[in-house]
Amino acid sequence: MPSAEDFKKCPICGSVKLIYDPERGEIVCTDCGYVVAQNIIDLGPEWRAFDADQRVKRGRVGAPMTMMIHDKGLSSTIDWKNKDIHGHDISSTMRAKIYRLRKWQRRIRVSDAAERNLAFALSELDRMASQLSLPRNVKEMAAALYRKAVMERLIRGRSIEGVTAACLYAACRMAKVPRTLDEIEEVARVDKKEIGRSYRFIARELHLKLIPTSPIDYVSRFADQLGLSEKTKNRAIKILQKAIKLGLTSGRGPMGVAAAALYIASVLEGEKRTQREVAEVAHVTEVTVRNRYKELVEKLNIKLTL
Repeated sequence: MPSAEDFKKCPICGSVKLIYDPERGEIVCTDCGYVVAQNIIDLGPEWRAFDADQRVKRGRVGAPMTMMIHDKGLSSTIDWKNKDIHGHDISSTMRAKIYRLRKWQRRIRVSDAAERNLAFALSELDRMASQLSLPRNVKEMAAALYRKAVMERLIRGRSIEGVTAACLYAACRMAKVPRTLDEIEEVARVDKKEIGRSYRFIARELHLKLIPTSPIDYVSRFADQLGLSEKTKNRAIKILQKAIKLGLTSGRGPMGVAAAALYIASVLEGEKRTQREVAEVAHVTEVTVRNRYKELVEKLNIKLTL
């Protein structure tokens, strides 16, 4: 029997805008209303849960596999609660046995030097990513890159912290959630020069094809930090799209250009922020914002009333 993932396009109008109705078990085209498929198998659980406790109790599977744990989360774990299956306290004799089991379980999970290396690197990666408020997909991508570097034996002669920070920087660029080397350096335990050196080495050896960071990628984050509206964000993006088309961003730092576009958009939309506020958020100088702002206003013929 087909599942919901098997249908990609409407056979009548060719639209790819299909929606799945789980209550009816149907896939419907949103453009022409044609029922593309019916009697679709529901791959979800057969039980219902109305709160978090019920979901935990009724679930029959463990946590999903993750690259962020050195054994990918596939090994068994012994709960820290000293209770039996019925929720009653276990005896003192059994408690001592469980304590020994927990201790040996921790030792078995990290048995050799390679696993210790991986466990330390992934915990360091999780710490840095959390401090930078990065989403889970970026963490998973960075962990996969580090594992690949270990398999290719690229870690030898390099610090674990440097390679970990480099993998995180590469993952940010791949996921289009850019962070600068300065921001990575703030949370890493190595300097920017070593992170950059490790990043170039890994990118070359793993054949990573990373396109230069676009100023547009920074707009949303900077605008949120400045408390700007969606209308101002969109205005800044349109300014940057015109600037990119005319080649005004080539040879310019993406953060400075993004900051200048946000400054212009904030003035145009009546949500003016000072050049100093914008510069502080973008981690650039006021002079950089001023120079980029003057270039954009002049080349794009934007009329501002300050």
